[in-house]
Amino acid sequence: MALETASIRFEEEFILNYRGFKLYTCSWLPVNTEPKAIIFLCHGYAMECSISMKGTAIRLAKEGFAVYGIDYEGHGKSAGMEAYIPCFEDLVNDCCNYFMSISEKKENKRKLRFLLGESMGGAVTIFLHRNKPDYWDGAILVAPMCKIADEMKPHPLVVKALEKLCKIIPTWKLTPVQDITDLAIKEPARRDEVRSNPLCYKGRPRLQTAKELLRVCTDVEQNLDKVSLPFLIVHGGDDKVTDPSVSKLLYESAASVDKTLKLYPGMWHALTSGEPVENMNLVFADIVAWLNQRTAVGTMTSRWETEQKTDNDLQGKKLLVARSSDSSLAI
Repeated sequence: MALETASIRFEEEFILNYRGFKLYTCSWLPVNTEPKAIIFLCHGYAMECSISMKGTAIRLAKEGFAVYGIDYEGHGKSAGMEAYIPCFEDLVNDCCNYFMSISEKKENKRKLRFLLGESMGGAVTIFLHRNKPDYWDGAILVAPMCKIADEMKPHPLVVKALEKLCKIIPTWKLTPVQDITDLAIKEPARRDEVRSNPLCYKGRPRLQTAKELLRVCTDVEQNLDKVSLPFLIVHGGDDKVTDPSVSKLLYESAASVDKTLKLYPGMWHALTSGEPVENMNLVFADIVAWLNQRTAVGTMTSRWETEQKTDNDLQGKKLLVARSSDSSLAI
């Protein structure tokens, strides 16, 4: 289905993943202008793209970017048990397959491709980069889940008990956590929107889901130095859901040459959707400025151009070897 306004065309469709689940995908495309680049959205745990990240997508599309999103299995409009993540890598692979299918279209091959991950989507983004280190041109990490804040974690003894139960009843909603909506979203009106959104999950995390999120956080935190792509981190200084100090550690530890960290004192977790308008405007201004600096003509070589140059260099070397062999035979 496609809907069009004066400046943006919205499209949505379902695709089938390799495990047989129907996954919802959507896009916001600038009308009557060639997109500056492609941006792929990775939403947070218990959230979805078409409503929760609509504001982000529209802002970026109005700035001239083609924006694509996908609801993870068990999230939003996608099939699967609600908010159940049996294996985080399956979720990452679904994103990778879809994002690459868009990137490899003829009209997109020369375009720069960026990932934008919010909260758990930040961890998804980091895993996508680690799976294909040279494929993505950059990432925007919004309050990334590199470590769950200590205030959110159950007591270690409780965690051990839950891990044992997870082997028996992995899908049960038994993980004791505080209300994330209250902790993440500063604006009361926005909290009401999330609570009234039928596509957002409101229950306690399922045991296997909680186990996977803790495992992934540990993995990311222990491998911060493996991050090598250009990135921008934006994180609220008063975030009580994901730990801003680990975003700072990611900035310091990453192998990336092009890296930027923006910490916003007094802001909470939901920087792009749950803050007062003036705060969100500030965050988006930083995001758009970062993107514009890297998509301006002549400022950044796309992965496609790098791949083409590598292929051309290899072909040139093969040709030289062939000519050298021919010359030897002639003598």
